[in-house]
Amino acid sequence: MELPHELQNNSTNQGFHEGTAGVSALERHYTVAELSKLWFFSENTIRRLFTKEPGVIKIARQETRIKRGYTSLRIPERIAQRVHRRMQGIA
Repeated sequence: MELPHELQNNSTNQGFHEGTAGVSALERHYTVAELSKLWFFSENTIRRLFTKEPGVIKIARQETRIKRGYTSLRIPERIAQRVHRRMQGIA
């Protein structure tokens, strides 16, 4: 499974390096739907892969009596690359 071109540029276009500032807030972040389309997996599979992954941004709304709880995920590019390498057995 070849990594799409969008994921191969490890934020070099932005000029940021992982060691400079640790986690870069300006690095590319993917939605579940975007990674689902890039990797040809269902959105549920992407959620399962990344829900407990360290470094993924989770924005949650608590459940009330009227509205259900909801969690949005934003997946940094470097985390997506790490999981992709792990799935390939490279990491």
